[in-house]
Amino acid sequence: QVQLVESGGGLVQVGGSLRLSCTASTGTLSSSAAGWFRQAPGKEREFVSTISQSGGSTDYADSVKGRFTISRDNAKNTVYLQMNSLRPWDTAVYYCASRLQYFSGSRYQNAYDYWGQGTQVTVSS
Repeated sequence: QVQLVESGGGLVQVGGSLRLSCTASTGTLSSSAAGWFRQAPGKEREFVSTISQSGGSTDYADSVKGRFTISRDNAKNTVYLQMNSLRPWDTAVYYCASRLQYFSGSRYQNAYDYWGQGTQVTVSS
């Protein structure tokens, strides 16, 4: 069983930056592909970014490409999401997820086995 914990969310002004972290409080994250998803109020959860187990392959939603960067430090059992040039529509709860027994990432929520509880990101104008 893997328990994922996100941190780093908060309130930021338009154009600001935040770095989200996802770590495994139990189990391991370093041997799995991982992804970030988000859910805005009144909307369905959507794909943000994904990274392979090695970190050598990444993918982004068009809405965040060029502004967000996903990375990982397997020695620290942690996946990051650096978010720059934040906009009001980036406001959402951000969730980390991991894929058991898969090295490649995925855009699809049902490809993931474990999910964190989420961290709130609010971008104020």
